[in-house]
Amino acid sequence: MKIRHGSEEDLPRLLEIYNHYVEHSHVTFDIERLTLAQRREWFEAFTEKGPHRLFIVETDAGVAGYASSRAFRAKPAYERSVETSVYLAPESGSSGFGSALYACLLETLEGEERVHRAYGGIAIPNEASLALHRRFGFKRVATFSEVGFKFGRYWDVAWFERAL
Repeated sequence: MKIRHGSEEDLPRLLEIYNHYVEHSHVTFDIERLTLAQRREWFEAFTEKGPHRLFIVETDAGVAGYASSRAFRAKPAYERSVETSVYLAPESGSSGFGSALYACLLETLEGEERVHRAYGGIAIPNEASLALHRRFGFKRVATFSEVGFKFGRYWDVAWFERAL
């Protein structure tokens, strides 16, 4: 297993991983598959220094997942807060890759003077993500009831926060 910064060459695989969750899971509220152009726009928000990062976990079989930190909200007063996320290829669940990626991401963010808080929004139920966030010191701060509608039903989102 190797963790590294994401590159543009990773985009097709990152898109494949993400679109799996779009089609088969409530963990993202996108309801239609994204295009490569849309994912490229997403990718362009990341840098190798600063608060907005993208890390990839790679094995001999290829890219197995990613973790990212992006702007929490668009307004300038939020610029020291980031929203974090982790997505693993479906065959990589329970591999420890999510923990390795989150450890790398959070350690990197702790070294950034311009980052004060990290937030994670988790569509529930999602026991694996809840456990991951708790393991890394995130505290549950809110639940938005029935905030997302997907697969013919409403979903709650639990929000977690961690000081950096």
